[in-house]
Amino acid sequence: MGSPGQDYENYTYEYYSEYGDLEELKVDHKQRETIHIISVVIYIISIVVGLIGNGTVIWVTAFKSKKTVNSLWLLNLAIADFVFVLFLPFYIDYILRDFHWDFGVAMCKINSFVSVMNMYASVLFLTVLSIDRYVSLVHLNWSQRHRTRGRAWVVCGCIWALAAIMSCPALIFRDTIRLDNKVVCFNNFHTQDGHIAAIRHITVVAIRTTVGFLLPFSAICVTGILLSIKVRRSRGSFRMSRFSKTVTAVILAFFLCWAPFHTFSLMELSIHSSFYLHNILKAGFPLATSLGFFNSCINPLLYILLGKKVRHILKRSCLNITKNSLREFSQSISATEMESAPGAHQGTVPEEPVASSAL
Repeated sequence: MGSPGQDYENYTYEYYSEYGDLEELKVDHKQRETIHIISVVIYIISIVVGLIGNGTVIWVTAFKSKKTVNSLWLLNLAIADFVFVLFLPFYIDYILRDFHWDFGVAMCKINSFVSVMNMYASVLFLTVLSIDRYVSLVHLNWSQRHRTRGRAWVVCGCIWALAAIMSCPALIFRDTIRLDNKVVCFNNFHTQDGHIAAIRHITVVAIRTTVGFLLPFSAICVTGILLSIKVRRSRGSFRMSRFSKTVTAVILAFFLCWAPFHTFSLMELSIHSSFYLHNILKAGFPLATSLGFFNSCINPLLYILLGKKVRHILKRSCLNITKNSLREFSQSISATEMESAPGAHQGTVPEEPVASSAL
């Protein structure tokens, strides 16, 4: 085995976006169009469901439910997904223009920064949710003394700061370049030096995969295993709360959505060594990315479907809105009937006879 520098001495860097190579390696036209259509459909669904769902979760957790540590985690997670969904129209426009970026360098950087920060914030909040669930259920006495909303706010601030720091490579390396009358938004690792480009590419992917997937996955698995052991030893006296079941579903959905993306990111590091791998990445990367983005609209659906309290609040709010609307509508009809009733305007000159005499 040679040194890392020798291993990647012949690394040939090419232009990539989240969707793979954009110039040299071209897929079959029909296959490419099918992938693009599926990706756009997934993005549109993510926007519609994500805005409505995350907006509902933010409204419920911020204004309608009791302010607890659990609601604080869910509120911040929903905010991260809501802000991220707001930027998805840029991806849709990018795909529909056949990967032509028409929003300038600054927006190329900001759009990618928001996407990566959402990924880090989501996984970090889910990790905290999992650890907090274990601590609050297993170490109840310690949790009651130290688990406060003030400290939870501090943790939330640290998570947002860490997510922003980890997303800085998007602000540094994302760039635009004109290729064949198209402007491409890509990771510019300074391609004039293939060795430096390879090292930077590997470093970014390694950090993103480790911090954004492997370490959180390990922490969540460990807490889940320890909690399962506690449940078995308690012989049924230790029951899982409905919130814990919701958190488990949210965590499972996150990793099912993001695991393909990180797998393809690791495969991309060896794309130069296999033509067969080229085709796999070109066919799979767009769908893997879309699936990862789709996670931003799954979470609120899980909250609503699995969260009894959320469903109750939504049901009560919808009933109140419906009752108020029906009451206003009924009052409007009653007022109209009173105005048009015979004798309602006694002592005044009737308008209809005047109109009739004009005919």
